[in-house]
Amino acid sequence: MFLSMTGYGRAEGIFEDKTITVEIRSLNSKFSDVKFKMPQLYRNLEANLRKIITKKTERGKIDVNIEVKSMSGDDEFALNTPLFKRYYKELSALSSELGMEKTDIMQAILRLPNVVSSDSSTISEEEVEKLIAITNEALQHFHKFRVDEGAAMKKDCVQRITNIMSPIAELEPFEKERVDKLRARMKSHMEEYVGKDNIDANRFEQEVLYYLEKLDITEEKVRLKQHCEYFLEELQKEKVQKGRKLSFITQEMGREINTLGSKANSPDIQRIVVRMKDELEKIKEQLANSV
Repeated sequence: MFLSMTGYGRAEGIFEDKTITVEIRSLNSKFSDVKFKMPQLYRNLEANLRKIITKKTERGKIDVNIEVKSMSGDDEFALNTPLFKRYYKELSALSSELGMEKTDIMQAILRLPNVVSSDSSTISEEEVEKLIAITNEALQHFHKFRVDEGAAMKKDCVQRITNIMSPIAELEPFEKERVDKLRARMKSHMEEYVGKDNIDANRFEQEVLYYLEKLDITEEKVRLKQHCEYFLEELQKEKVQKGRKLSFITQEMGREINTLGSKANSPDIQRIVVRMKDELEKIKEQLANSV
């Protein structure tokens, strides 16, 4: 199974006179980083929720937003009036002393800790179970989103691996042409410097073979094909967390493609190598967004 690291899931449920909504979003990250935005009343449940979400989201930058709304219009939150007045008095005095505007003091105070608090300090076990059930439902939607997006990414990767493997067969005609050009160039230089009648045919063939061995790309083609097949094999496996392993395989593919380019000695082979590199970079971009 190939999963995208980008995901979104949302679920909503009703408990007594409250509507509880859980939203889960994720972006790329090498590690699991879960951040919560929730009512103060649920803060003591964060550790338990974090454990559930971390286990099911694998890795990524995860943002969890939990909202609670009362269907009666009372969201069960109260203003801590004495604390609000104290903050206002002290901030107003400070504003006057520094000659600052007081226009934003109200909003600033409302964002301070404990100014707005819940009317109840505890929640029932039934409400906790309901919250966890809604969270699990949101995780199911989140997982489906990742699976669907991962399927599209997987299809793209398969096509691009095919685009790397197919040109390997195209190299052969240019390899033969390269050998003929090398032989002709070396013979021309030999005739120019030592004379046509003074060339030792056996020694000349030995020199040609020496340079051909240095330019031979047979091993690179074989290894590149093996890496591509290994990539496709790993891609088809059902296990999740395969992004890193596939990234290691693409590194090996990149080494072989670079070696092909350095040994090319042919503009036609270089063009094929550039195409391979372009496809490989697009695969890397996909893997950077996979779990």
